[in-house]
Amino acid sequence: MSKAATAPHPAPPTVRLGLKENWRQFALLVLINAFVGGMVGIERTVVPLIGSEEFHIASTTLVTSFIVSFGVVKAFANLVSGQLADAWGRKRVLIIGWLAGLPVPFMIIWAPSYEVIVAANVLLGLSQGFAWSMTVIMKVDLVGPKDRGLAVGLNEFAGYFAVGATAFLTGYLASRYGLRPVPIYLGVCYAVAGTVLSVLATRDTRGHVRIEAGSTAQAASALSFRQVFALTSFRDRNLFAASQAGLVNNLNDGMSWGIFPLFFASLGLGVERIGVLKAVYPVIWGVLQIVTGPLSDRWGRKGLIVAGMWVQAGGLFVTAATTHFASWLVGSALLGIGTAMVYPSLIAAVSDASHPSWRARSLSVYRFWRDLGYALGALSAGIIADQFGFTAAIFAIGGLTFLSGAVVAVIMRAR
Repeated sequence: MSKAATAPHPAPPTVRLGLKENWRQFALLVLINAFVGGMVGIERTVVPLIGSEEFHIASTTLVTSFIVSFGVVKAFANLVSGQLADAWGRKRVLIIGWLAGLPVPFMIIWAPSYEVIVAANVLLGLSQGFAWSMTVIMKVDLVGPKDRGLAVGLNEFAGYFAVGATAFLTGYLASRYGLRPVPIYLGVCYAVAGTVLSVLATRDTRGHVRIEAGSTAQAASALSFRQVFALTSFRDRNLFAASQAGLVNNLNDGMSWGIFPLFFASLGLGVERIGVLKAVYPVIWGVLQIVTGPLSDRWGRKGLIVAGMWVQAGGLFVTAATTHFASWLVGSALLGIGTAMVYPSLIAAVSDASHPSWRARSLSVYRFWRDLGYALGALSAGIIADQFGFTAAIFAIGGLTFLSGAVVAVIMRAR
């Protein structure tokens, strides 16, 4: 028998949980999620203005229809992403997400009609539902239960800081070179870089899930997807409270995405300053999650969620009630602070209440309800704005946000 035949196979790398133990893969996933966020950021400032100024669409509901297509598709992509991640592996689903996103910036650049931009957002929703979901799930897998809030905070920091920075850069570029094509070139860079890194450098994390699940995995994994959907949506009080808060959080984000640029432009603000306002909110949201994520590990999730929803509502009220750039800057800052308090706390709260063996599916259900809020926010705000004006739409969504925080205060049990 040859030496090659008798030589022992190299031992597989030891799988360990923890941020320190997995920092290289964790840092890579942080970078990849920055590119995922940047893909959304290319749309935050310029796409509503492309609809109103280049294609001369007068209806706010029609202008915001690209957010509706994005939100609905992303919600359903989230819903199946957990199932696919368990069946196919996290890395494969991440790559599929990036492949779906590759055509998006080119479609926006060359779109001969607004319908093509709406179609591009179908692909963007699919891409975001798979790619962003996987970066969250893979980070939670890597760190284990101890640093879950920190992991989510860093993930969302990277994504939403990139959203804000890109919104600012696209506003700056649009003020000098026009709404298309120069600002959208950023999206081409993000899509190529994210795809290449996901294919060549990431590793699947299902081995980490098996380590954490331990001996109870077999019994818990017997839950069907229908049971997990029911638990996350309404049967478990903590999961229900988190799901409805996530939906309303993204409902007000979808409203601000579509309505704010049109609202500010209607009061005479130029595209560069609109870009500043559109950047402040997600940049603050992104940066502060480095703090609020770990704080939720120490202080608990409930208090941060309730206070954050109410701070968001305050930011919306300030924006709607004033007509000055400085006041709008304050409103955008409050919206960012409140969302930073809420976002990582909600994902961590869902992770807390879910067994490791069905956590990916539970997170996918939560993210389904949360991102359905994009579509509901854009659609409802567009209808209200067409009937009663932009100010009424912003006030209405602010009131709903305050009510959602009250629901969490009453229903969620602190851990």
